[in-house]
Amino acid sequence: MVEQKVLVADNDYVELDNYIQENGFKTVFLVCDDSLRFLRIKEYFDKVEKRLNIRLVYFSDFTPNPLYESVVKGVKLFNDEGCDAIFAVGGGSTMDVAKCIKLYSNMDHNVNYLKQDIIPNDIPLFAIPTTAGTGSEATRYAVIYYEGEKQSVADYSCIPSTVMMDATVLKTLPEYQKKVTMLDALCHAIESYWSVNSTEESKVYSREAIQLIMANKDSYLANQDEGNANMLKAANVAGKAINITQTTAGHAMCYKLTSLYGIAHGHAAALCLSKLWPYMVDNTDKCIDTRGKDYVQGIFRDIANAFGCNDAKDAVALFDDLLKELGFNNPKADEKDYEILSSSVNPVRLKNNPIGLDYESINSLYRQIV
Repeated sequence: MVEQKVLVADNDYVELDNYIQENGFKTVFLVCDDSLRFLRIKEYFDKVEKRLNIRLVYFSDFTPNPLYESVVKGVKLFNDEGCDAIFAVGGGSTMDVAKCIKLYSNMDHNVNYLKQDIIPNDIPLFAIPTTAGTGSEATRYAVIYYEGEKQSVADYSCIPSTVMMDATVLKTLPEYQKKVTMLDALCHAIESYWSVNSTEESKVYSREAIQLIMANKDSYLANQDEGNANMLKAANVAGKAINITQTTAGHAMCYKLTSLYGIAHGHAAALCLSKLWPYMVDNTDKCIDTRGKDYVQGIFRDIANAFGCNDAKDAVALFDDLLKELGFNNPKADEKDYEILSSSVNPVRLKNNPIGLDYESINSLYRQIV
């Protein structure tokens, strides 16, 4: 896998000018969501066509939790317009759509793309993330929905070859969105750290992301330039970690919370982690990581150290304090909800978790979460 190149935007986006000119792009397919109109970089795109003699083809016909049909429309437009590069400017859904358009652009358009084998292509994919959370610009994964069902698409060739970090994009992000995206990145880093798939490389990324988030959260939430820039970096690094390991039980448990109670993904992931983490620390005898119970206990200590704590329980308490500081409350559940929630968990994700979980333990955790 080729190392992803990361650019840092200056006031005039000279780096973006250079990237376009060095690659000789003539027609750029710009995948963007509605947030573009609020961003400083919109002015750049408004003027770049005439200035650099290129053409932009805009595509924004998709929604959060994007549909397969939207991707099909994007692929058709990309090919009909003869585009030679894809730029993605937005959050996780934008990245997912852009990745799938890249992957599907050279496939048989008469057959459902989801039923075909992916054939890697060399279409340049350039990403500008507008939230510091998903880290999608650093991962091989994309999520789209087909006939109401979540479809996970994965291939290394859809990782953007170049990313530009532009701290100004976070200036206009609503406060709740800033909080939940930061928590998503933090949960990625924690879950990747303890994943049974972790490697020495992924653990370096996880540790760096946790330390960046904890050191910069106050500046980021105060909307200061340095905090915003470092939070973008933290989300990207956490994305590199889960690109290696995938997420674990915390994410597996959080998805149904978002649809059932209308809370954001990062909010749901953090609520799950706040109860899952102490359960795991107290139940290392249920270890399923082949590296053993002692190894997992050591990982919990390493995570605590990344948080600046002496032991795992102190780190759990610090995490809980962070959620209280952010003003996050637990949703209220009906008795029937617990069965719905417990039955929704993807068992594949549980295989990545170092501590074994069964239906009863998951149900018990949900009763603490909501």
